[in-house]
Amino acid sequence: MTRVKHIQYKTTKDFLGKELKDLFLSVNWSSGNYPEKLVIAMRNSSSVFTAWDGDKLVGLINVLDDGIMTAYVHYLLIMPEYQHIGIGQKLVKMVSENYKDYLRIVLIAYDREIGFYKHCGFEVGEEKTPMFITSLST
Repeated sequence: MTRVKHIQYKTTKDFLGKELKDLFLSVNWSSGNYPEKLVIAMRNSSSVFTAWDGDKLVGLINVLDDGIMTAYVHYLLIMPEYQHIGIGQKLVKMVSENYKDYLRIVLIAYDREIGFYKHCGFEVGEEKTPMFITSLST
């Protein structure tokens, strides 16, 4: 089991394509097949908070915001061997602290992850359905 004490948290928008590819593909997200696009996407994100085990990127959360009212969490990924040791909660807390003066922080959760996000303080929107137009396969 991975130890939490070795994890360092950073704010950065600069990544190597391989770092992002390895992280995204570790959780089977097809976005990992587009590492050059991910590098640009992270650079253009409003905020990116990361978790590192030495020089290995093991977790990431990125946020898109309007500058005053609403922040959208777009990605939260933790490599499988680093899950269930508090990294995701720490990254969500970093976002919550950074956006504490905003009126809302929004995300779309996979159904199997709803319990985690509820534990982090999010609520399921009543009578709301997420909608997408995407060219990525799931």
